[in-house]
Amino acid sequence: MAKLAFLFAGQGAQAPGMGRALYAASKAARAVFDRGEALSPGVLDLCFNGPAEALNQTLNAQPCLFLMDLACARAAEEAGLVAAGAAGFSLGELPAAAFCGLLSEKEAFLAVLERARLMQAAAEQNPGAMCAVLKLPSDEVLRLANEHGVYAVNFNAPGQTVVSGLVPKLEGFERAVAASGGRAARLKVGGAFHSPYLEGASATFYAHLSSYSFLAPRIPLYSNLSALPYGENPRAALALQMKSPVLWQQSIEAMRKDGFTAFVELGAGKTLSGLTRRIDETLLAASIDGPESLQSALNALKGAQNG
Repeated sequence: MAKLAFLFAGQGAQAPGMGRALYAASKAARAVFDRGEALSPGVLDLCFNGPAEALNQTLNAQPCLFLMDLACARAAEEAGLVAAGAAGFSLGELPAAAFCGLLSEKEAFLAVLERARLMQAAAEQNPGAMCAVLKLPSDEVLRLANEHGVYAVNFNAPGQTVVSGLVPKLEGFERAVAASGGRAARLKVGGAFHSPYLEGASATFYAHLSSYSFLAPRIPLYSNLSALPYGENPRAALALQMKSPVLWQQSIEAMRKDGFTAFVELGAGKTLSGLTRRIDETLLAASIDGPESLQSALNALKGAQNG
């Protein structure tokens, strides 16, 4: 039988209408959205109707995506999927924390609201952007980043590294990537996240989390910061994550080493399932963003178990 991990998607694939079909089809998903609406009125309208310009703002995208991720997880659980571990990409680590029991659902959502506010403010103070670099090894991306004053921040998969920086410096870096035979693609995010420009936001978030009640996760939650399951001082890990690289490839490799053979991405888009296949094509990778993809994931996992 496949050992299953849930992967909680991060920022970038948000789109108006996300979650609407799931809200109608799943009682468990609907409850997640309704609890979020009670804590932050208007969040459902943003998820379901946009507009895209508003939804793409970090302040709005993060709470909307939190609810989308967690609603997909609860719907998957409702349908009979049982995860033995989890990981979340950047923002996705907060709904993953709620699902695994590191934080209560309410506290995790309140933490996301504060995280989004702090990251929006940091982005406005230091206007920046992020780009994914393809077709170049990570050591070459690191070299070019150092030369141009930007930061390699997300180590996603072989041949895919994300870089963060101020816009003028990032433009020079992107030209250097093209000259080296690589390709740079801007991400749909509103700042130079996971970089030193988030130093102040990270410190403030750490202080904010002092009143939260952290519990032992009921299943292992793999950290972006260490690529290992959460252990001591989860408050620091969540706060430091904002200004630190996301070790995604290392996380999937660590989970594979720990026996995970099937991975289901939860939330908008299919980025993490695609990265999982790039990291190891032998791993089963599926995604859930609505009722139809939920059924497809169930069929794929059933086939893997019967195969």
